[in-house]
Amino acid sequence: MTASAFARDTIAAIATAPGAGGVGIVRLSGANARAIAETMSGRALRPRHAHYVRFTDAAGDTLDDGIALYFAAPASYTGEDVAELQAHGGPALLEELLARACALGARRARPGEFSERAFLEGRLDLAQAEAVADLIAAADARAARAARRALDGEFSRRVEALAGDLLAVRVHVEAAIDFADEPIDTLGGGALRQRLDAAATTLDELLAAAERGRRLRDGLHAVIVGPPNAGKSSLLNALAGSERAIVTDIAGTTRDLLHETIKLDGVELTLVDTAGLRDGGDAIEREGMRRARGELDRADLAIVVLDARDPHGGLAAVADAIAPVPARLFVYNKIDLLESDYDSPGPADVGGEDRVFVSAHTGAGLDALHARLRALAQGDAGEAMEGAFTARARHVDALIRAGAELDEARVQLDHEMLDLAAESLRQAHDALGEITGRVRADDLLGHIFSSFCIGK
Repeated sequence: MTASAFARDTIAAIATAPGAGGVGIVRLSGANARAIAETMSGRALRPRHAHYVRFTDAAGDTLDDGIALYFAAPASYTGEDVAELQAHGGPALLEELLARACALGARRARPGEFSERAFLEGRLDLAQAEAVADLIAAADARAARAARRALDGEFSRRVEALAGDLLAVRVHVEAAIDFADEPIDTLGGGALRQRLDAAATTLDELLAAAERGRRLRDGLHAVIVGPPNAGKSSLLNALAGSERAIVTDIAGTTRDLLHETIKLDGVELTLVDTAGLRDGGDAIEREGMRRARGELDRADLAIVVLDARDPHGGLAAVADAIAPVPARLFVYNKIDLLESDYDSPGPADVGGEDRVFVSAHTGAGLDALHARLRALAQGDAGEAMEGAFTARARHVDALIRAGAELDEARVQLDHEMLDLAAESLRQAHDALGEITGRVRADDLLGHIFSSFCIGK
């Protein structure tokens, strides 16, 4: 879609947050934005000048006084003519101004439509447009800085540089197809493999950075898992600081999934309490265990709660279920019930795993658990996190798919299957293009921009 497609379509929305405030803004974008703003202001508007005006209704009566701004296309946020009407921030007043703009020919904007138009007009790529929403939603200064870097194009530049490298390799491979009778090594195969290896390394680094950015934006998805009566629900209550889960001495009390979100230094951690894993149980408990295993399939972290008095026995019940989870933290609970000091000699090591000793009942060890969860939620914290950009699950998925296609291309190249190698490189290149919107589907755009604020 181009600017001409919007020629008869001017949108308007309240661009400031809901509620009363000192200043409120009504924003317009489209071919008639200037004319509508001038009608409401009663004067001509010069581009990029602040004009003190009185906003009037259809009868010429004053609605409010304020500032009118006009930005001529293409030098505006959306790439179209844009006008902003700054008035006092009362909700009723702003609604009157918006209704007046619509009566003059505008229509109310959909959520995210201003940013969508900025993307469609080439002012932002798709990753940058998403960063606008991330910047608005940032919960702390670090998340805001990361979103700002994504908006400035840090993520997009790295994606496009990698896409350029893959395109160059693909061109080389497709050129070699014309000389299929020649061994690939006589056509620069060694250099080609080196370039593929370098691209794979770059992609791995970018994927790691995107994973950190996704955790910063979405938080860490942690599933509390373990055998019955290990104290999973008690631990959830202790971490949440409230009685969120029912706790009894009866095995199998927890039947369904229970979600709780906590914040650790600005990073969200979603905790999911699950049914204890064991053999047997009634039909309801077995369904709970099935849901627990399903939740583990999409977990970033498994918090494996074991009874400190018998860690090996508890581990056997959950070992298979936690195997696919990328990270695992073993929490030895009920240390208050141990007859001897838990740290020396303490429970037997079950494999050199990442482990913390706690008592959800007394609170012992919870500070250490918080510190470990905070480090896991931040990933490679500190300097690496400060250099991060925000990313989304779809970005991570696209990078994973690109990596799989790149691996496939390397295998096909080793077998001198140049046609298949070229196709895998094309698929990898297209997967990267989905991140910035160079390759896109309209339903993807609708899903992304519908989550934005109205007015942005």
